[in-house]
Amino acid sequence: MSTPVPDLAALPVRDAVRAALLADAQLAALVQGVLDHVPEGQAFPYIHLGESFESPDNAHDRFGSSTTLTLHIWSQYRGYAQGLAIATRVRQALDHTPLAIAGHRWTWTRFGSLQTLTDPDPPGDIRHLPMTFRIGTEVDPV
Repeated sequence: MSTPVPDLAALPVRDAVRAALLADAQLAALVQGVLDHVPEGQAFPYIHLGESFESPDNAHDRFGSSTTLTLHIWSQYRGYAQGLAIATRVRQALDHTPLAIAGHRWTWTRFGSLQTLTDPDPPGDIRHLPMTFRIGTEVDPV
C-alpha cells in the first residue's frame, strides 16, 4: 500500500496571499490592484503575484511544504518612497499573519527579502520592488 501524496501548496498559497492583500483596506488605498495577470495598460502602482518555489517540509507524522512567493511592486513614482510604503504595508499584512489556505493548514509566514530596482529602459520612470515571503503549510496524512 502506498502513502497518498498531498496536493501542491503553491496555488492555494498564492490565492490565500492575494485574498489577504485584497482584504487589507490600508493596502487597497495605496495600490491600483493585486494581480496574478497584469493586463496591458494597468494603472500604477500595483502588485503582481510572481514566481513561486515550493519544497517539501515533511515530518514523521505529516506532510508539509515551504512555499516562497515573490511579489512584484511596480510604481512610476519618482524615487522609491511610494514603493517602499507599499512594501511596508504588504509586510505588515503578511509577516507572521495566519492565512486561510484551501486544503492546507497554515503554519507560518516569514518575510524573506526586498530589493529596489529602476527600469533601465528609457524613460527610466518605472520602479520595481520584488519582495519574497516564505509560507509554511501542513497536510494531515490520509
